[in-house]
Amino acid sequence: MALQVSVCGPRHCTEQDTANAHQIGALLAQAGATVICGGGIGVMAAVAAGAREHDGLVIGVRPGDSAEDACPDLSATIVTNMGEARNAIIAWSADVVVVVGGSWGTMSEAALAMRRGTVPVISIGGWSVRDANGDTVPGIREARSPEEVIELVLAAGR
Repeated sequence: MALQVSVCGPRHCTEQDTANAHQIGALLAQAGATVICGGGIGVMAAVAAGAREHDGLVIGVRPGDSAEDACPDLSATIVTNMGEARNAIIAWSADVVVVVGGSWGTMSEAALAMRRGTVPVISIGGWSVRDANGDTVPGIREARSPEEVIELVLAAGR
């Protein structure tokens, strides 16, 4: 079975987040990974477009009761009618979770993945968590480029 990688990020994101997500999608598709995302706009649409441009498989997990507002580059759409609770599906369906940028929804997906304790979480331009002393909480691996994200994903997925 192909490596399943959930890519999470805000629907209202920066141009850098969009570029990173697009490149990550392309590189994941080239590596033969299945991409899972929220299937909406922003980071979700960018990673889907990058993957589909390279004939990748992209699964979108939508929060509402319809696929009408799903991004056009999905291979398949899962309609949950669960609102933000669908973030658990995204986190639990992955072998590796990639976080691009940051928003409260993105933070919840990273936290759910970390809570599992068995799934690597890789962040680019996104969340890092600090404790009350200001020390970085171990667990989220930070990458500086889409290429480094893929190196970490492939190493973690072995």
